[in-house]
Amino acid sequence: MAELLVSAPAKINLHLEVLGLRPDGFHELAMVMQTLDLCDTLSLKPTADGLVQLRVDRSDLPTDGSNLIVKAAELLKARVGLPELGVSMELQKRIPIGAGLAGGSSNGAAALVGLNALWGTGFSQQQLLAMAAELGSDMPFCIGGGTQLCFGRGEVLEPVPLEQPPSLAVLLIKHPEASVSTPWAYKRCREQRGDGYLAQESEFEQRRQVLRQGPLLAALGGEAALPEIRNDLQGVVEPEVESVRTGLALLRRAHGAVAVAMSGSGPSLFALFPDRELAQQAQQDLAADLSGAGFEAWVCRCTGSGATLD
Repeated sequence: MAELLVSAPAKINLHLEVLGLRPDGFHELAMVMQTLDLCDTLSLKPTADGLVQLRVDRSDLPTDGSNLIVKAAELLKARVGLPELGVSMELQKRIPIGAGLAGGSSNGAAALVGLNALWGTGFSQQQLLAMAAELGSDMPFCIGGGTQLCFGRGEVLEPVPLEQPPSLAVLLIKHPEASVSTPWAYKRCREQRGDGYLAQESEFEQRRQVLRQGPLLAALGGEAALPEIRNDLQGVVEPEVESVRTGLALLRRAHGAVAVAMSGSGPSLFALFPDRELAQQAQQDLAADLSGAGFEAWVCRCTGSGATLD
């Protein structure tokens, strides 16, 4: 087989609710995730030497077994039991690194989807999802993408039944030098909000049902106005991370924005607009201030798919 290309899209959180602690020590979450048309590209070429090799166009990313792409390839090889399978992979990065946009998880998902096709291993979507869940909480979502409810640690998925992706445009910003540790963000959330955590599965399920039937999903289906975006981690990160405070303040000035929020544990931030033209105009209007504050910016659309063969 000749070279195979796989698109690995970024995601944002349209809802992130921290419900409580699970028996395994992780937080129980109720989220709505959405893929964007901001994508990395993973190219794959089969080899007969049994080696898994990766090249990346960024010197600050590892290419060894600590990279989720390599982990995904090795897991797939182990499951199919054919050690002679080899691949030469090259990643072109467009999604900012360490941004709360699931770039690493999406890259790993792209490896699973692409190598399943390249090597002809024949795993089903459900089998790929199970492997993805072993590698990371966000990775199962990145397999299918689109608009999905994500529960548990994020790996329990319920696709939102939309006829088409939400007709929303996104102005996405990130300061290239800013970073937020996800474990730190959840630790701070527990310290500040732990007294209000739910404890029972019945309570978790009640909150899930509220989300399923709430105004956000109605709005994404075009049936209602978009409510304010909820991100429980934003409440603990924003007061303590200057770039998050500055970026959110700038986005809140954007004309035509229907919602402004942080994605995941940050530090990426976004504003939602009814159409791409408004998002592009807002980017132009804020360009000088965003640049002056050191932010990079992208205008994106919501899409209906995850890791996809090109």
